[in-house]
Amino acid sequence: MDGLRQRFEHFLEQRNLATEALRALEAKTGVDKRYLATGAATLLSLYLLFGFGASLLCNVIGFVYPAYASIKAIESPSKEDDTVWLTYWVVYGLFGLAEFFSDLLLSWFPLYYAGKCAFLLFCMVPGPWNGAHMLYHRAIRPLFLKHHEAVDSVVRDLGGRALDVAVGITRDVLQTLARGRALVTPAAALGAEPRASVTQPQKDK
Repeated sequence: MDGLRQRFEHFLEQRNLATEALRALEAKTGVDKRYLATGAATLLSLYLLFGFGASLLCNVIGFVYPAYASIKAIESPSKEDDTVWLTYWVVYGLFGLAEFFSDLLLSWFPLYYAGKCAFLLFCMVPGPWNGAHMLYHRAIRPLFLKHHEAVDSVVRDLGGRALDVAVGITRDVLQTLARGRALVTPAAALGAEPRASVTQPQKDK
């Protein structure tokens, strides 16, 4: 419990969009930012459990702030924050892929969206307890290093086949267009020929 409290305190000392908002509210209301953060987390959990549009709210939390932080990381001269958010997006993408197959079943559980939101927040927590960093280095990276050569080979083969198919389709389309033009051109040429002038017979004087 003390470890969780220390992580919470450490998070509140970070400088990011959420902590800056908490500091501003603390200055205006006079309420300690720890109580404000606890209250906000409680309200968020209750809404995710019972509120309408919990899925949308969960997706906004998991996408909007990370997208904003990623843009700031791109614009900053440091490369460390780029690595942090690239790691998050790798985990987010794999989680979204897994969720596609399990969402129909798990979404019926009342704690599903609260758990999903907690997981995404865990993946974007700054510092050594960053969930995306832990998952990447403990699970994703070892699998990638073990199988990336085979995956690269498959991707190259699929890319070559896709290119061959695209070239074949383009060739067939061009041949079809050429045949169609060859069939249309003679008829158009015949229709465009001037008609022979019909000479009126001269009347006998």
